[in-house]
Amino acid sequence: QVQLVESGGRLVQAGGSLRLSCAASGHTFTRLTMGWFRQAPGMEREFVTAIGWANGATDYAESVRGRFTISRDNYREMVYLQMSSLKAEDTAVYYCAADTAPTPDRGPANYAYWGRGTQVTVSS
Repeated sequence: QVQLVESGGRLVQAGGSLRLSCAASGHTFTRLTMGWFRQAPGMEREFVTAIGWANGATDYAESVRGRFTISRDNYREMVYLQMSSLKAEDTAVYYCAADTAPTPDRGPANYAYWGRGTQVTVSS
């Protein structure tokens, strides 16, 4: 059973930076595609970014492209989300997700494993 544990969420000022981390266990990490999703109050969970295991391909939501960067450390079995130029609208609970599919996918339903989330609050 894959377990995902996010960390790093906190209150940050608009324009600031933050790095989220997700520790994975319970599966061969090099065969997991990893994604980040977020959910603001009253909103549906939305895709942020993902990185595939097959060739390291990445995908980003347009709203974060150029500001957020996903990376993975296969040795430490970690995935990171580096966020910069944060905006108030980035405020949400951020979830780490994983699946055995080889390439990134934007659909939450296509991820079999989820963490509990970490709160990011951006003050304007």
